Amino acid sequence: MLIDKWIKNKETHKEEPELTMSLYCGIPYKRKMLRCYRFLSTYVTKTRYLFELKEDDDACKKAQQTGAFYLFHSLAPLLQTTEHRYRVPRLSLLEVERLLDKFGQDAQRIEDSVLIGCSERHEAWFALDLGLNSSSSTHASLPKSEMETELKGSFTELRKAIFQLNSMDSSLLFTAQALLRWHDGHQFCSRSGQPTKKNIAGSKRVCPSNNIIYYPQMAPVVITLVSDGTRCLLARQSSFPKGVYSALAGFCDIGESVEEAVQREVAEEVGLEVESMQYSASQHWPFPNSSLMIACHATVKPGQTEIHVNFRELEAAAWFSYDEVATALRRKGPYIQQQNETFQFSVPPKLAIAHQLIKEWVEKQT
Repeated sequence: MLIDKWIKNKETHKEEPELTMSLYCGIPYKRKMLRCYRFLSTYVTKTRYLFELKEDDDACKKAQQTGAFYLFHSLAPLLQTTEHRYRVPRLSLLEVERLLDKFGQDAQRIEDSVLIGCSERHEAWFALDLGLNSSSSTHASLPKSEMETELKGSFTELRKAIFQLNSMDSSLLFTAQALLRWHDGHQFCSRSGQPTKKNIAGSKRVCPSNNIIYYPQMAPVVITLVSDGTRCLLARQSSFPKGVYSALAGFCDIGESVEEAVQREVAEEVGLEVESMQYSASQHWPFPNSSLMIACHATVKPGQTEIHVNFRELEAAAWFSYDEVATALRRKGPYIQQQNETFQFSVPPKLAIAHQLIKEWVEKQT
């Protein structure tokens, strides 16, 4: 009815202001943009605002004036310890400028920052690494220990800190580290060999010599919990903490669908054939080089449950009962070494999507 009414009014060259305004939402008419946001959800307005910052360098520079900065050094975030957990300090633009000045750097270094999100009130959040060298910058890495003293914190390896961070902080730091790492590894054009230039938000890099645009990317990875109905199959690599078993995981090959990648990974790693599979959820994971974890449940064909471990990929793999897995899920705290020098069977912590897969399987058994 509203659309019919709008068409009728257009035919008579009359427009109803409120209706026309709502139809303009998302079109870059800046006079109408702020009024239009009143009719949209908080999520939509945040998304539109971030899109504007990514596309408009001037708008992004302006957002930096009132924004907050998360500092890194060689991809390690600045953290402060408080009550057995990590706190992530945020600095204003003025505080960052004063810090740079104290260490003999000018404010131009801030151009190396990347946009990582914003608050509901549109306070933009940025990440800046003071330990990496940019091809387009003459700035050298700042001294880590002296900066830690000045900032009353420590630059801590993210992999070691993630389980002592709240979910919001970990998500922001995941995004920040992934973007900073991508920019550090894509400073030159693969076609011309010339230095590329990032936009202010860090959402892309452009080669000035041929105008090729490079966008940050993630590698798709399938992570699969295999079940035979009453048991689930878990495996471990030698790099895992002692006693920890997880779901099978592997990168998708070029040309594969998710379903084909799940079937291949299960066949390659444990020698089993998947009968059916179901998608569960996905998660961005920054290690080792920014992956999109695509979580699935899979069942194997009846009578075909004998495991043949591929030791080039895995250290061990085994079937686990409902009771064993449920007990491991209830266990809290660090991985514990027992008196006989062995480690208790454990599963990945809650932050990992493998934990969610295992928890879903246990809940289906009850």
